[in-house]
Amino acid sequence: MLDSESMSRRGLLKVAGLTALAAGLPASKLFAQPAAAGSPVSSGRALRLAHLTDLHIQREKRAQQGVAMCLHHVQEHAKPDFILTGGDLVMDTFATPIERSRALWDILNATFKNECSIGIENCLGNHDVFGWHKEKAKSTGEEPFFGKRLALENLGLEKPYRAFKRGGWRFIVLDSVFPDGNGYIGKLDDEQMAWLDGELAADTTTPTLVVSHIPILGMTMAAEDKANKAAKLPWNLMHADGLAIHRKFVTAGNIRLCLSGHTHMHDRVELGLPGLAHDAPRVTYLCDGAVSGAWWGGRKNNCDEGYGVIDLYPDGRFEHHYSTYGWKAEG
Repeated sequence: MLDSESMSRRGLLKVAGLTALAAGLPASKLFAQPAAAGSPVSSGRALRLAHLTDLHIQREKRAQQGVAMCLHHVQEHAKPDFILTGGDLVMDTFATPIERSRALWDILNATFKNECSIGIENCLGNHDVFGWHKEKAKSTGEEPFFGKRLALENLGLEKPYRAFKRGGWRFIVLDSVFPDGNGYIGKLDDEQMAWLDGELAADTTTPTLVVSHIPILGMTMAAEDKANKAAKLPWNLMHADGLAIHRKFVTAGNIRLCLSGHTHMHDRVELGLPGLAHDAPRVTYLCDGAVSGAWWGGRKNNCDEGYGVIDLYPDGRFEHHYSTYGWKAEG
């Protein structure tokens, strides 16, 4: 947990170096809009990626049509080198029987196959986990596809966390979801934390982007209706070990950007560590809005359905834009 496990929102705001953008404001008030289709791109860019999070594909609410529309927009307008998803690819296999859960993965895979011609790197979210709510999912915990195994099988992944390099950047994909009764908590387990320590120590020079489903640090959870009445941060909305991870990132010196989803709202936090020089490294934490908005029921707290566009540069700089794709939810 974060130090005393009782860090208040006010206390988090006092941490040195923090700047936050308010959740729920229109995209144009938060981030510059992406360049129009066909316009020249910034010179010297190493990579462009599109960050698509919280797709929540399902049979209902035209969700498959919405994901397809988003993918078309990404390919026509953003033209990224690849797509990086932020988890919650399907809708609630956490508490859904296996027959429907398998059907949702089939829909997602068919949509990716038929509607997307560029590469996709995936991250897992809480909705992608099968059967942790055993009563609703009618699971026993003994199934060979229980937990994250169903998602890994469908996404062709060996583990839910990994690292890879592309275009002179390193990408670290974290698994941020762990069981907590019938629910979940955002954190890393001991095995993954040890792996992360080794990964950070092995390369302290390559500019690095980290992606997790649950925000490592952020402020949108302070605007959530479900936020704890005692002003404690809810650990199913943000990493319980976020400050510990942040210290590792600042110490490493080459962690430039951490992307997340989960809250379906915009959020930007830039944070250093107290007591360091004014020019010491800071880490930027960006939470993008959801492809699905409010689970395909419209906007979430006035945050439009959309995706992030990130340009990465060889010297470690990045540019981030949030793009809507024209989706209109049914009334």
